Amino acid sequence: MLKQSTAEYSPAQNWARPAFTLTVFVSAFLLFAIQPMFTKMVLPQLGGSPGVWSVAMVFFQGLLLLGYLYAHLSSTYLPTRVAVLLHIVILLITFISLPIAVSSGLGKPPVEGQIFWLIGVFTLSVGLPFFAVAGNGPLLQAWFARTGHKDAADPYFLYAASNLGSFAALLLYPVLFEITLRLPQQAFAWSAGFAALIACIAGSGFITTKTQSAATLQTRTVSSPLSTTKILQYIGLAFVPSALLVAVTSHIATDVASAPFIWIVPLALFLLTFVLIFTDRPLVPLSAIYQAVPVLAGGILLSKLFQLNFVVNIFIHIGFFFATALMYHHLLYTLRPEAKNLTKFYLWMSFGGVLGGIFSGLLAPYIFNSILEYPILVSMVMLAHPAIIKASRNDWKALGLPALIIAGVVTTAFALLQKSGMANTDKFIVPAIIIGSFFVMGAFRHNIIRAIFIPFTFVLLALHGGNAFGTKFMRSFFGVDRISIEENGQFRVLSHGTTVHGASRIANVDGTPYTGAPIPLSYYHPDGVLAQTLKLLPDNAAGRDVGIVGLGAGAHVCNGKPNDRFTYFEIDSLVEKIATDKSEFQFLSTCAPNLKIILGDARLTLQDQPQQFDYLLLDAFSSDSIPTHLLTREALKIYAAHLKPNGLLVFHISNRHMELETVVAALAQDAGLVAKDRLLVSKTDNLADAYSSEAMVMAKSADTLAQFTPAIGWTNADPKSTAVWTDDYSNIPASIWRKYWNGEK
Repeated sequence: MLKQSTAEYSPAQNWARPAFTLTVFVSAFLLFAIQPMFTKMVLPQLGGSPGVWSVAMVFFQGLLLLGYLYAHLSSTYLPTRVAVLLHIVILLITFISLPIAVSSGLGKPPVEGQIFWLIGVFTLSVGLPFFAVAGNGPLLQAWFARTGHKDAADPYFLYAASNLGSFAALLLYPVLFEITLRLPQQAFAWSAGFAALIACIAGSGFITTKTQSAATLQTRTVSSPLSTTKILQYIGLAFVPSALLVAVTSHIATDVASAPFIWIVPLALFLLTFVLIFTDRPLVPLSAIYQAVPVLAGGILLSKLFQLNFVVNIFIHIGFFFATALMYHHLLYTLRPEAKNLTKFYLWMSFGGVLGGIFSGLLAPYIFNSILEYPILVSMVMLAHPAIIKASRNDWKALGLPALIIAGVVTTAFALLQKSGMANTDKFIVPAIIIGSFFVMGAFRHNIIRAIFIPFTFVLLALHGGNAFGTKFMRSFFGVDRISIEENGQFRVLSHGTTVHGASRIANVDGTPYTGAPIPLSYYHPDGVLAQTLKLLPDNAAGRDVGIVGLGAGAHVCNGKPNDRFTYFEIDSLVEKIATDKSEFQFLSTCAPNLKIILGDARLTLQDQPQQFDYLLLDAFSSDSIPTHLLTREALKIYAAHLKPNGLLVFHISNRHMELETVVAALAQDAGLVAKDRLLVSKTDNLADAYSSEAMVMAKSADTLAQFTPAIGWTNADPKSTAVWTDDYSNIPASIWRKYWNGEK
């Protein structure tokens, strides 16, 4: 059948392509603008944990699947006019429920079961608005396929426009919306955009009904069945990039900060892959993509072994994810069905994405006690590389089997030697990891060898430093806590991510057991900044009331006086179990056996406490993932309200990636508090010495800070030109910029 020329088109058909392209773009823009906006709204409820974003991803993927199911059922079983009217009614009902806000129907977050509480809050708050726009992509493509336009037989170009809109929303949010609009203003702007979308949908529906022939206007689309093989391919090819998206996002959020700015980068790149590759003429060379995947996988192995530059490290992990998504999404495009099965294709693809999100976001924290899903997914990517799939049986016999035997024997030998304690295998494991990494990166270019070396090299990484047998991993909604034995067995160390949260000496230098009283180490060392803040606090015969946000191993209690009354505020119940376990750490049982530990987000639990404190320490920012909601004007009001007239408010602001001095100084100036800052730079990182650290002290009166003098390192805090952070506004990109590019503390 010959295609119509442009001259033969009706006016409605002439407008079909630009109208549908605009509508799809606007819909996708709104769909992905809502994700960082609402997640930022709900962050203060759960301490800014990376787990919030993982659950959010799974929730949005699940609703997207429901939206695609609705699009499939609507376009398959309803006449066009009825489908158009139904969709407009759903949009109008949704508009009445706007603007978007956090629902309080489920009350405060629980100490356990945060995942289910969070899913409930998302459902009540944004379930209807997100669902209303979730299915527009495939639904509009199905409508366009009925317009009689010359491109109607292959409407997949609209999917690229959809992902371009999504990418634009995610790109603009951190650089424009987040730093210029407060959250209520963002919600109002989204409502205005939704009103514009209703008009666009109505226009596209009108064009569809005007251009579809009268004979087919009241009929539904009849599609042929998809084979089971095709369905499994769609699910599998969508599963891996989606699971990797959640895993990589969690990894990055743990190493920097839990904020939309950090989270949306992988998601934006995920969407960009569809724009670049979901076309007959890919905008990136496929051969380069296939070669980049193993090279970057080898880079991941090396980044786990060495402390690489922050920017280089991020580039490696993001680059691997981006190249993998390009590879898998191109394979999806090559397997796309005809237009009649379009909605089925997107439905099964979305189902695979949901399964991937569930695996990394919901199941992995319960199945694995460490971030094991990440190396598993990297290994899966290599084993499913197109070059591996195309390899012949002879290739596997000639190359795969010998490589498998060699890698298995070497890894098993190292594991047995390390477990038996017969030899220190670290000096052999490190070269083995390096060799394995370079094999993967291309020193040996055959992909079968690369694919086999990936999982075995990850096992060697686990063995490195005794991690497989000398380290305990424990995982909760808030991340992975690790208890390891360091520096030739002298110290037991509690870490979260890459940050030490407490250390205790368990052996002397000569290897004999340590039997003395527990001594605070690392950040809490008696010669450190934090210990000094507690020592400079005036003593009280009746005892001082000390409040600390962030428990860790509880080492700071041993810097206090015997009659001090300690209250800890800790969001993670797992941390409480670790700190109170006498077989691991004895700080609490020895120095403060009667202390109080209050579980829950500090802002919420502190607000409910009638008690006022002589000393209140905010020690939740030294982790690489910081809860920004504890650094806002609203949070500071809560702290000040629970501080005695001569009380001392302390912020531990040591951070590798963010400059927080001016942020906290701006908060103090805004609240009318006096503030001083001190930075201690340590010459070594030995656990026996005080760690480099920075702290800021605040008080209602300058007299309270009289002892914090320049002679001992304390200087007046300077906010410079930093804007005050609030619950509706924060500027993490500027904080990172100041840390790395402006050369500030």
